[in-house]
Amino acid sequence: MPEKLTRRSWNRLVLTGLSGVFISSIFASCKTAAVISGSLKETGAAKDAKELGLMLGVQTYSFRDRSLDDAIKAMQELGAKSCELWEGHVEPRQLQWAAGQTTAEVKNKREQLKAWREHLSMKEIEGIKLKFDQAGISIQAYNAGIKDGITDEDLDLAFKIAQTLGVNAITTSATVSVMERVDVYAKKYKMIVAMHNHSHTDRPNEFSSPDSFARAMKGRSEYLWINLDIGHFTAAGFDAVDYIQNNHEKILSIHIKDRKKQQGLNMPLGEGDTPITKTLQLIRDNKWPIPANIEYEYKGGDTVEEVRKCLAYCKKGLRG
Repeated sequence: MPEKLTRRSWNRLVLTGLSGVFISSIFASCKTAAVISGSLKETGAAKDAKELGLMLGVQTYSFRDRSLDDAIKAMQELGAKSCELWEGHVEPRQLQWAAGQTTAEVKNKREQLKAWREHLSMKEIEGIKLKFDQAGISIQAYNAGIKDGITDEDLDLAFKIAQTLGVNAITTSATVSVMERVDVYAKKYKMIVAMHNHSHTDRPNEFSSPDSFARAMKGRSEYLWINLDIGHFTAAGFDAVDYIQNNHEKILSIHIKDRKKQQGLNMPLGEGDTPITKTLQLIRDNKWPIPANIEYEYKGGDTVEEVRKCLAYCKKGLRG
């Protein structure tokens, strides 16, 4: 049986990879922190988090209109030192789903993507990791799409990619029912899988509520955690601050966006109903090692400028 993954043991686990800096090096004074080398403490991500009191980064899905190389350039321009890496920046961009595609086009892309995955060499993934290392950006977790129809081969591949990237966690917009299969691989790889929520409370097999998280974790291993999107959580009618207060031990990271209540729209930060500043200050004040990542989705102008505004809003709240 694997060791029970408390926050303490998770902190030890992440130290096996460079991305572990996003938790432990920042919170070396906490009871749950492990001792780490001075070299890790000196990374840009660690320095930024030490100043703010928590790790503030980006979900690279925010730069979905850009290639991997351009997304890295954007993060460098913004001074972002840590990220959650979206699978769309790992897989071929031309094979991604896009609105307006015909059924035949979607089928063709799926077949091409299947072939790409079958022939993928981990050398290619090592090359992606090297790009982030050279840019001075730490990868916190790999964000993989995992749905009910996923094959065992593709499920295993997601873990292999995460492992090769040097991370010890996967975040995923999965379903409640698929988590039984996911848990098998999580135990095999000894890797955290954090479930990401949306606001579709009318779909019981999707993550949208405290109950959906609880159902997925019931009777499963300690490797199943939560990647809480506080914007979607608010839109679905739940209190993010209260939920984090009571469940922080199982929350790997949070996504920052601002939505209106009652399934309201995505808004520029500060214009919706999501308690962003209260959430960030709660994590900071309690010294919980929970990274917060900007996930830019509202309709705005230039992506880089909008993410810049998001980062500035969060930093202002943390410094206020």
